[in-house]
Amino acid sequence: MKNTQEWFTEIDEDNHCAFSLKVKRKLHEEQTPFQKIEIYETTGFGNLMVIDGFIMLSSRDNFLYHEMMTHPVLYSHPHPREVWIIGGGDCGSLQEVLKHKEVESAIQIEIDQRVTRLSEQYFPELCQANDDPRAQLKFEDGIRWVENAPDNCVDVIIVDSTDPLGPGEGLFTEGFYRNCLHCLRPQGLLIQQSESPLFHPHILHPMRKAMKAAGFEQLHTLFFPQPVYPSGWWSGTLACKDGLGKFRAEDARHKPFSTRYYNEHTHRAAFAAPDFFLENVGRLEK
Repeated sequence: MKNTQEWFTEIDEDNHCAFSLKVKRKLHEEQTPFQKIEIYETTGFGNLMVIDGFIMLSSRDNFLYHEMMTHPVLYSHPHPREVWIIGGGDCGSLQEVLKHKEVESAIQIEIDQRVTRLSEQYFPELCQANDDPRAQLKFEDGIRWVENAPDNCVDVIIVDSTDPLGPGEGLFTEGFYRNCLHCLRPQGLLIQQSESPLFHPHILHPMRKAMKAAGFEQLHTLFFPQPVYPSGWWSGTLACKDGLGKFRAEDARHKPFSTRYYNEHTHRAAFAAPDFFLENVGRLEK
């Protein structure tokens, strides 16, 4: 990571590239007990949150990530009543989840309360559902949360995590996925952000193997653009306790809320995997 007076640059040494955003000023910086958080005002992407030197979200393009980490899994479950979001401290995923009226309870379990409080200050557009009576904000360790939860108590788990570093490292393990599997009710679904399919196969494929080893019956990786993340191309991996439910296409077609990227067609398209990914999955997961 490199900072100059006018640019924030995230350098990806492994892939010999970098991504830069022109900034007007730094709005905030602090070291929490868990991580270093910085907030910038950029010239073209609105406000920018950076954690431990890595870009987390911008005002301009976060809708891509938040919509694709929530609506595909919710419209793939027959009746998602109770939802957990592990991580997701910026509250963008929580806001998208609560657009679904059939959701009766959405619990966000974020280890670092400062991520949420800074989001309320600098990304208030993502926090408009925080006072929804169906929402609960828990500032706890998500790994311990699923360890201590009873079996068969939740329909959908969304793991909106950072990269597998620092507080997020334990969210990519077989033990964590096994605990999630036990928490899910029949037909339960889990989705987790699974990095760039182009730049991070060394993360994505071990993650999928750990999900399978934990006992999930089917895995489906979906793909979507994300300009501020490495390669500009991101993924989420959906793990099914009993198999993927039927896509509720009619409900998605007539959804009673607005989205900017997600619709029935982008849902279907997101699950179309490129050949190089299918070949690598087949080779690495035998």
